[in-house]
Amino acid sequence: MPTAVAAPYRIFSLQVTRTRRLSPSLARITLTGPDLTTFASDGRDQSLTLFLPRPGQEEPVLPMEYGDGWREAWLAIPDDERAVMRSYTLRALRRDTQGLTTEIDIDFVLHGTEPGTEPGTAHPAGPAARWAAGAQPGDRVAVLGPAIADNGAIRFRPPADTDLVVIWADETALPAASAILETLPAGTRARVWLEVPHADDRLEPVMAAAADIDAEITWLVRDEGSPMALDAIRAAQLPTAQAPYAWIAGESSRVKELRRHLVREREIDRRRVTFVGYWRRGLSEEQLREQGD
Repeated sequence: MPTAVAAPYRIFSLQVTRTRRLSPSLARITLTGPDLTTFASDGRDQSLTLFLPRPGQEEPVLPMEYGDGWREAWLAIPDDERAVMRSYTLRALRRDTQGLTTEIDIDFVLHGTEPGTEPGTAHPAGPAARWAAGAQPGDRVAVLGPAIADNGAIRFRPPADTDLVVIWADETALPAASAILETLPAGTRARVWLEVPHADDRLEPVMAAAADIDAEITWLVRDEGSPMALDAIRAAQLPTAQAPYAWIAGESSRVKELRRHLVREREIDRRRVTFVGYWRRGLSEEQLREQGD
């Protein structure tokens, strides 16, 4: 497996140490390995690239070194051999007494793997969901992640003068949104909409400074007929703010319409709106990469 360091990112060779079903739609996979001692992140919405073995493989097949030309070398590996690549976010990390990372958590949405799911459904299971649904301790994976704590794959960056944080996330961005909420400093005002398929998917973030944070979280549960995200946010009375900052992440078309609402209707400075399309309805990650998204 690759071991070369290329700051600020590198490939980490890891293995599953624990799995936990969090809710009908979400599973948490905990990864560990000697490589993690050099994993460094300030958390929040830290992006990672996950590499999974194909069926029948014991570990993902990757180029030997990470650096210039790495993607081309990965693409040169035969399609049925090279590792499956998927984008995820860090949910949490744990460190030892010396401050070295010992474990990381990644939460997976399990669309299409639920008991009773029929083939050909609107959200068929992708390779990462299928892998996560069957993951066992000892299974080997690789992660392209940060070797520098403050890195460009962290997008939640409210300006220093922010006096209101606005957040929307669907279930694919729920891990990142939860990590953001759990790291908000005391004195923060936040208005948050979290969209999930089922009532039991409501996983409340545990905010360390909860007593000193004015955070109002609204859950939009599709099974319960909750309003669409745009309708819910458009109808909301936001607190008066001189310098609001918004972070919106999830399905690309929803992200675009919410950004348009916040910039055009709410008149939030577009430079203070962070928007990330984690997925696009009807397209695989391979198709999105082919389009350059």
